[in-house]
Amino acid sequence: MGFSGRQSGLLMPPLLLLTCLQQGMGLEHISYVPQLSRSTLAAALTQTTFTLEQPQGRFSHLNISDFDSIWLVVAHSNAVQNFTAPQRVEDTPVPADLPQRGYYLTLRANRALYLSGQPGNQLRVLRVGNDTRCSPMMRGCNHPLPGPGPYRVKFLVMSDRGPLAETEWSSETRLQQAEALQATPGPWSAGTVAIIAILSVLLAVLLTALLTLLIYTCYNTCGSTAISGPGESVCVRRYNPHHVFSPPAVRGS
Repeated sequence: MGFSGRQSGLLMPPLLLLTCLQQGMGLEHISYVPQLSRSTLAAALTQTTFTLEQPQGRFSHLNISDFDSIWLVVAHSNAVQNFTAPQRVEDTPVPADLPQRGYYLTLRANRALYLSGQPGNQLRVLRVGNDTRCSPMMRGCNHPLPGPGPYRVKFLVMSDRGPLAETEWSSETRLQQAEALQATPGPWSAGTVAIIAILSVLLAVLLTALLTLLIYTCYNTCGSTAISGPGESVCVRRYNPHHVFSPPAVRGS
């Protein structure tokens, strides 16, 4: 009994190591690199989103079932080496973890949504960061991206037992940035200079015409009215209408 117990104790470390290796080797590698969308109907890049092609027919493997979850891993380019696949769905990082961990999981789906042979009239794209209504603390939230990046993404397949398969990391993606207003104007073109000169001449002509009209109006108004000065005498003729004429008074004798 003692020998058997010691032998079991000696075998435990190799068994644990073999179990860990089997779990690590169980993550199947899918030879697929996520690509930005080439469709002209959807803007591939904005200030908070970017659009990917759907991975059509990339998860038709024997060890992947229709019930397994397919996540999109979004990470900063300098954090891809630190990515560790979560062992449980409850441990999946959320968008609020991006500043600390450098990555999170979003756009949960299944392989039924990524089957090949879909109708060609459908727009088969994935827009990352397109949901402004969900909380960044919510698992699977497709929250707008907080900065220009660069970002890299890959797909991760998980079951209830843990991660099953993963794709390659994509190339770096940088989002659009708002252009800052220039503090000093740049050099003007010849057309701009000509337009400014023409507008200046027209403005000068308009001001001259208004000034001329004002002077002419004042001259006509003031020149047609005689104004008597304080040193001038004014002669006023007395006029008595006949019906109010009164004879001179007769003196009494």
